[in-house]
Amino acid sequence: MAASARWNHVWVGSETGILKGERGRAGCGGGRGRGRVGARRSAPRSPAAGVNLVRKQAVNFTEAAGRPRREEEVSALCWADAAESQILIGCANGTVKSFSTEEGKFLRSRCCPGGEGTFRGLAKHDGCLVTCVESGILRVWPEDSSEHIKELSVGPSVCRMRQDPDRPHIMATGGKENSLKVWDLQTSSREPVFRAKNVRNDWLNLRVPIWDQDIQFLSGSQKIVTCTGHRQVRVYDPASPQRRPVLETTYGEYPLMAMTLTPGGNSVVVGNTHGQLAEIDLRQGRLVCCLKGLAGSVRGLQCHPTQPILASCGLDRVLRVHRLREPRGLEHKVYLKSRLNCLLLSGRDNWEDEPRDPAPVPYEETETDELWDSLVPVVAGAKRKQRPLGAQPGGKKQQALGGPSPVSSL
Repeated sequence: MAASARWNHVWVGSETGILKGERGRAGCGGGRGRGRVGARRSAPRSPAAGVNLVRKQAVNFTEAAGRPRREEEVSALCWADAAESQILIGCANGTVKSFSTEEGKFLRSRCCPGGEGTFRGLAKHDGCLVTCVESGILRVWPEDSSEHIKELSVGPSVCRMRQDPDRPHIMATGGKENSLKVWDLQTSSREPVFRAKNVRNDWLNLRVPIWDQDIQFLSGSQKIVTCTGHRQVRVYDPASPQRRPVLETTYGEYPLMAMTLTPGGNSVVVGNTHGQLAEIDLRQGRLVCCLKGLAGSVRGLQCHPTQPILASCGLDRVLRVHRLREPRGLEHKVYLKSRLNCLLLSGRDNWEDEPRDPAPVPYEETETDELWDSLVPVVAGAKRKQRPLGAQPGGKKQQALGGPSPVSSL
């Protein structure tokens, strides 16, 4: 199980508290359909399992013995280190588990109390664990301590906390009627370094509601992208004096639930509650393309940092891998039986660096082979002799139906 866990490409958290691992050559080939899975394959409902698209195998990982428990629903995932050797798993009961991808097992579980609701984000900064729950409590936990060293109140109804990959001490939060805020964990201040301002009233002079669902940082700049439950995609620039969005566009007719940056960083892929995926150019605010295949609400999206690969999951219980560049389309599809909340995509550049399977052990002959060799083979093409009409197995002829019955002469 350790080897299979190490080479998984996608990790998915479900509502049943199971961590699901998947590996496969998702779009590494050139043409459309290479590595594609035509039919859906399902993962077994077992306490420990994982999914391999190439070998058509599925395996799930869970710490609890016996049946999975819903109170351990996975709500957040993040890497514990840059080498991707450990995964931090945030559960609904307030515990954070550490899973080793090298050993294929859970290492430890720690309780992170404080606030109400599930985890809306996890991060690792300077050897400390950063957690944020739905009620708006952001805490920093040392590695070997059960007490937090820093606490911030980021506002109620938080939907997402995101860490800046270029500046790990910077966190961004947002939610329902909770505007975008940027926090610096290196300062002692309890106030955000940036607080977004709501857009102006609409054409009816009515206030526009706030509902930030997901947040992403643009690499190489301080710009931040958000998607909202009211169909907007907005770009903020904390470096400018303007606190309102510098770019805004809308997509579809349903709330946007998840968002991810494409490898180039010039566009984002968003998903809504009806399973619609779309790529939007951030330079012009226009729609680039739409991706098909989903049947339920999107809950998790992530693109590979260098390859044009998109992984998505949602309430339809299916993990999908799309190719974003020509030829665009669905590369892999795996049915995982439980509703999926979040995913984590490996950032390895070459997904083909997987060790080959060992050579098969030569088959040893047994006494059964001697029995099969003693059997007389059936001659091919031999015709079976047909039995004449009315003949019985003993060579007697049957009496024709309706004929006169034999009587003895008097």
